[in-house]
Amino acid sequence: MIDRDVLVRADAIERVHGSGRDAVAAVVDASFTISARERIAIVGPSGSGKSTLLHLIAGLDIPTSGSITWPALGRREQLRPGPVALAFQGPSLLPPLSVVENVALPVLLAGGEEREATEIARRMLERFELAEIADKLPEEISGGQSQRAGVARALAGSPTLVLADEPTGQQDHETGMHVLDTLLELISASGAALVVATHDLAVADLLPIRWTVAGGRLATEVASCSA
Repeated sequence: MIDRDVLVRADAIERVHGSGRDAVAAVVDASFTISARERIAIVGPSGSGKSTLLHLIAGLDIPTSGSITWPALGRREQLRPGPVALAFQGPSLLPPLSVVENVALPVLLAGGEEREATEIARRMLERFELAEIADKLPEEISGGQSQRAGVARALAGSPTLVLADEPTGQQDHETGMHVLDTLLELISASGAALVVATHDLAVADLLPIRWTVAGGRLATEVASCSA
């Protein structure tokens, strides 16, 4: 595989928090590649290292040892806003901005015009059944709505790689499946790669590649049940 198809390459990366007796290894000796258009589920229980791994892939965190590069995407400081987008597990909307302004932000930061950014944001919110809350502030909406808006924001800037951390964690089953179906449909249309961290095997079964994480260790890649 040539480098323009390799979005992320990690070689023996580790991430240790703290030092001495208080040191905790969140990611241990992980090596992998993520290629263009791949769809990957990272499964494992809470605290297994999934979120830390996503943050390393996104360039939000730096490995304690080992190396991670983005051959087809550029240097770490070029990843966001632009080719890499992350939908966070917890609250991530900026409080002073309305929901639609939050979703439009990646387009604006990438140099888009305000009108274009707002139109894209409103279309994304409609796809995730959030049109009615577009002009509300984050404090005026539910946690589940905020999480869906975060997914919409991640997709608004047309990234090459989308990372989603427990994107259905604050949704009921029906809404969660709608979020995943919409996410996969938009990813298919854009041609982006997708990595979803989840503890829900029903979510993982919607993706053709599955990695497992336990105690910070990334296990061998296997095909998911529905592949």
